[in-house]
Amino acid sequence: MARFPFDIVGFDLDGTLLDTEADLGAAVNHALAIAGRPQVPAGQVRRLIGGGGKKMLLRALEETGGIPQDDFDHLNHELLRFYGANIAVGTRPFPGAEAMLDGLAARGVRLAVVTNKLEALAVRVLEELGLAGRFYTIIGGDTLGPGRAKPARDQLDEMIARAGGGSAAYVGDTTYDTRAARAAGMPCVAVSFGFNDLPVGELGATAVIDHYDALIPVLEGLG
Repeated sequence: MARFPFDIVGFDLDGTLLDTEADLGAAVNHALAIAGRPQVPAGQVRRLIGGGGKKMLLRALEETGGIPQDDFDHLNHELLRFYGANIAVGTRPFPGAEAMLDGLAARGVRLAVVTNKLEALAVRVLEELGLAGRFYTIIGGDTLGPGRAKPARDQLDEMIARAGGGSAAYVGDTTYDTRAARAAGMPCVAVSFGFNDLPVGELGATAVIDHYDALIPVLEGLG
């Protein structure tokens, strides 16, 4: 087997590796119910996702009557509490994800998760799904401190540093991901089945895939 062109492949979590829409939707609707707001209908949560849970809640509140400044921290706390207690009820890896991770590992690739989700929640959901052990590092939106989450490059730089260096590629589904990868000087593959915040062709990705069966051949081509 020819040497794989990337030593490290990093993945975003929500909308990239995992379909978390059902559980995130339940959590945001829990917070909206406390605020006396209408619920976000099933199937419409994905357009609110991106940049972390706080941004998701802000978008939901803006759409349902505005942001209650005095109560926002309480609502955000309740969203996180509910989500943490129900984190893997409906969440599943996207089709082909586990076989793809096996294929990359067989090629000697080190796998990482780099997400704007809080690190503790990212670790918890991956543990509950039996996936955490596949990754040499899991970097969350709060891991490096304020202002250093995607679309800043800092988390991707940390991903490489924790591996001791090497060539890297990143896989994501939003402009937070493509902008961070571009800033870090690495290719980014976007998934068309994720929580895209723009039409997938406008995300600025190096390449786009429609199923995880295509990721390894695409990465080989990019190398």
